[in-house]
Amino acid sequence: MILPIVAYGDPVLKKKASDISQDYPNLDVLLENMFETMYNAYGVGLAAPQIGLPIRLFLVDTSPFADDEVLSAEEALILKNFKRVFINAKITEEVGEEWAFNEGCLSIPDVREDVLRPPKITIEYQDENFTSYTETFEGLIARVIQHEYDHIEGILFTDKLSGFKKRLLKSKLTNISKGKISVDYKMRFPNKKKKR
Repeated sequence: MILPIVAYGDPVLKKKASDISQDYPNLDVLLENMFETMYNAYGVGLAAPQIGLPIRLFLVDTSPFADDEVLSAEEALILKNFKRVFINAKITEEVGEEWAFNEGCLSIPDVREDVLRPPKITIEYQDENFTSYTETFEGLIARVIQHEYDHIEGILFTDKLSGFKKRLLKSKLTNISKGKISVDYKMRFPNKKKKR
């Protein structure tokens, strides 16, 4: 089932999410719905707060990046096959010189900006079966994970922009929160006026 994606301005997007346990109700259905919702919106990641749930859960599928011509065959293969569920994740290390990449977010449609992030991360997490992992990722995979991880920490990519950039985006962000935007996927707007 395709779920509505929560738009910029909803308090759930600014809330630090809570851990979940193995007895979380209907987790398999939730994951299936989240993947369907993400693919329907042409996303490469989706975090539970983006569908209104303040829990430490996000998923990533970097296969759309595999078609980029600048990648080596090995890099493309890695991106094409990277699909994961992250539960109760905690980034334990971020290393390397920060690099800029143009990011967007399904909760903030039609806004894309360069964001600086370290190229390499180590993260502890559980998968959909609650098996625990500690893994290190780098490059685009690390970037997508960092973006989704920020969601469960109550951080949006726009929070990482300069004050000047934020001022330039203010009216656009206000319009998004009011639903004054056209998107081709289901969204829930926090400040949209109801039609009488």
